[in-house]
Amino acid sequence: MNQIVCLFFITLFTASSAVAQNTRINDYNKIGWYAATGTFSFNSKWSAHLEYQWRRENYIKTWQQSLLRTGINYHANNSTTLRIGYAWAETYAYGDYPINGFGKTFTEHRMYEVATLAQRSGTVDISHRIMLEQRWLPRYASAASAKPDEWLFMNRARYMLRLQHALKGKTLEDKEPYVAVYDELFAGFGKNVNENIFDQNRLGILLGYRFSKNFRLEAGYLGQVVQLGREIGGRNVFQHNNGFILSSVVNVNL
Repeated sequence: MNQIVCLFFITLFTASSAVAQNTRINDYNKIGWYAATGTFSFNSKWSAHLEYQWRRENYIKTWQQSLLRTGINYHANNSTTLRIGYAWAETYAYGDYPINGFGKTFTEHRMYEVATLAQRSGTVDISHRIMLEQRWLPRYASAASAKPDEWLFMNRARYMLRLQHALKGKTLEDKEPYVAVYDELFAGFGKNVNENIFDQNRLGILLGYRFSKNFRLEAGYLGQVVQLGREIGGRNVFQHNNGFILSSVVNVNL
């Protein structure tokens, strides 16, 4: 357990150090993320994954991003799940420094692979999620370009540590609340990575309620730090997006 806690705080320190220098441009935004995730089981080994995230700026007023993720899960054992899938993301021009240099809304296509490892230490449920993403992003030659002039291929690695604790008893049962905290670090790699080898970091602090083994809700604080892949005036740009997240999780046995 001590190793897990140390790793968690090292991750937070890495993200904090990346944004500490005062030579960087900081952009602050208020966000609200609304997510729905479903797992549809075919048998004890195989299931389908379906997820949609409605990500908003100014808490709910305007678009930040629309994300749809699908996949097939293989449950190797009680503690290990493997997934391969596809994701579509539509990213909008939000904040003072949009992700696209011309302020364009752009579409991104991804293939991804995930390994999720679950364990328990005392009364704490621990989850490790390791993800690799193969991303296709558009590049525009000018602000007048109606369509992408080319598509860039980029790689990204993600690691998320999540700790969860029941608020009644030692294990989480139906009709009981729980608390959870997670941190996820993103790192770009490969030939087309520019400024953002450190891509982003997300921190969540959640209060959840398990209605049954098939349905639960979570809500709480979400902090996102995003480094843009370009400089402005020779300075790196970091978005600090803070707000809340509301998620529903559904499990269906087919």
